[in-house]
Amino acid sequence: MSKVYILHENEEWTVHLTDRLDQLGIPYESWHLDYGTIDLSEEPPEGVFYNRMSASSHTRNHRFAPEFAEAVLAWLERHGRTVINGSRALRLEVSKVNQYMALNQQEIQTPKTITAVGRNQIIEAAKQLDRASFITKHNRAGKGQGVQLFHSIEALHQYVYSEGFDEPVDGITLVQEYIEAPEPYIVRCEFIGGKLIYAVRVDTSEGFELCPADACTIEDLHCPTEDTPQQKEEQPKFRILDYFDDPVIEQYEQFLLENNIEVAGIECIQDQNGNLYTYDVNTNTNYNKEAEEQKDKFGMLELATYLGRKLEKKSISSYV
Repeated sequence: MSKVYILHENEEWTVHLTDRLDQLGIPYESWHLDYGTIDLSEEPPEGVFYNRMSASSHTRNHRFAPEFAEAVLAWLERHGRTVINGSRALRLEVSKVNQYMALNQQEIQTPKTITAVGRNQIIEAAKQLDRASFITKHNRAGKGQGVQLFHSIEALHQYVYSEGFDEPVDGITLVQEYIEAPEPYIVRCEFIGGKLIYAVRVDTSEGFELCPADACTIEDLHCPTEDTPQQKEEQPKFRILDYFDDPVIEQYEQFLLENNIEVAGIECIQDQNGNLYTYDVNTNTNYNKEAEEQKDKFGMLELATYLGRKLEKKSISSYV
């Protein structure tokens, strides 16, 4: 029997989807890709394959899961299987450099960024960037990993040559201009089937950990803005917006189409002058339960329904 196959490396992030698939009666199988084998002489099973591999897999001791996922996707695509978020999506998931180049190709503005390999090169990149405030981040990251805010080269130097320096898993550090928003929040736009399902306002006053997944928690990261207890009491960290119709949405949808990405969360921030910058694309996107319950909108239910339609369409076509 044809079914939905979920390619992933994190059960905590996957259970919310499988619960919805169970609710809808959609057959599925979970492929945890931290380890395994592929017989390249065999054909894959029939079905719809949904890739949820995460750039942050190494933080869960699944260091080579993305590389194995890429091998599995190459096998599936070679045999013409229906793949949601295939190899192109994975390449963007594990590399912010690839993300920015693909976004810029669609004329979507990203923060000025310089890549660096080597500790001294990080210092030189910050000097070349020539900004009063800047951040560093990992090229392959997730969950805000490696994001630090600096207001001087001296502070960066002290961090880079300290025992606390967080070495990127792929060796590439990004030095990026710091975009200061008029208010401490960013907007995350969620897409299923390449179309916007909703936009969520994310409070950044507590730091750079912006993952909406229920399993994620706020860690002790450097704060990008000042924070007040009043702000925390007045609004939740994640809040679905009633209306978000920025012209960038059309650009995002074209970007997703051009890169064969069907499911994604794209994050953007507005500066003091109203300029919008896009800085992250999440192709293994998660959703926040509390925010969704407030608006009666449920991303995983929408996603499960979408996968079910794909499976039904494939089943019908196989009989034609």
